[in-house]
Amino acid sequence: MTNHANPPSALASTQMPSSLAAALSGQSVAAPAGAAIAQGGRAAAEALLAAIDPVAYATSRNHLDGAVTRLSCYLRHGILSLDEVRNMALARVAEPRQAEKFIQELAWRDYWQRIYLAHPDHIWTDVEPYKTGFDAAEYDAELPDDIITARTGVACLDQFITTLHETGYLHNHARMYLAAYVVHWRRVRWQAGAAWFLEHLLDADPASNNLSWQWVASTFSKKPYIFNLANVAKYTGHDINTRMSDNRVLAYSYEQLTDLLFPNLEHPDD
Repeated sequence: MTNHANPPSALASTQMPSSLAAALSGQSVAAPAGAAIAQGGRAAAEALLAAIDPVAYATSRNHLDGAVTRLSCYLRHGILSLDEVRNMALARVAEPRQAEKFIQELAWRDYWQRIYLAHPDHIWTDVEPYKTGFDAAEYDAELPDDIITARTGVACLDQFITTLHETGYLHNHARMYLAAYVVHWRRVRWQAGAAWFLEHLLDADPASNNLSWQWVASTFSKKPYIFNLANVAKYTGHDINTRMSDNRVLAYSYEQLTDLLFPNLEHPDD
C-alpha cells in the first residue's frame, strides 16, 4: 500500500502459501478501479498471468489506470503462487532488472506474511506508538457512519468508497488514500479501518491489509502517511472528481496538512 525503502531482497525459492497476497500491500498487484475483479478458476488466472507486463507495471503502477495485473484475487485464494508469478515476470523481460520493481512488490507480500507468522499479535495491536503527536486513546474506535455510507463530503474519497462497496476492489493508491483519511483526517483507529477493508475486499487477508494500515497510521513506520488533492489528481483519471470545491479538506500543501493534522508535532520526521 505504500512506497517502501529497502524492500526484502528476494522471494523464497519455495512456493509460498496463498495467503501471502493481500489487499493493501505496497503498490498491490491488482485490477484497475471499477473493473471486473476476476473470473474464477485456474484457466482465467493463467490467461492474466501470461499477459503481465513488468516493464509497464514499473512505470505506471501508481496510476489508477496503470498496467496492473489483476492477479490479486488469484493470489489471495491460492489459485496462483507468488513463486510462479515471479517466474513469469522474469520470463516476460529481456533482462532480470526490468522485472525488479514488479518482484519487489511481490516480495512485500511475502514480507507481510512472514511478519504475521512470526508475530501474530501484530495483526490487531499497535506494533509501535503512533508518531502523530496523539496517543492511541485519542483515536475513535469505530468508523463514522458518513465514511461507511460514502457521504464524507470529500468527493474523490466518496467515489473510492462506493467502488469498494460495489466491486470488492480498490486500486492500491485509493486504498492508501482512504486509510490515511480514516486515521489522520478523522482520527479513527487503524483497526477499525482494517476491519472495514477485510469485510469488503475480495483479495484481502489480515497480514498485508492490517500491517499496511499500520504503515499508514505510523504504528509500523517512522512517520504517518498523508496525501493531498494534487496527488490524487496526478494519479487518477477524469472519472474521479478532484475539483477543489468538492475536496476542500485535501486541498493544501503537505506542509499545511502536517500542521493541520498533527498540531502536537513541532518537528515531525522527514
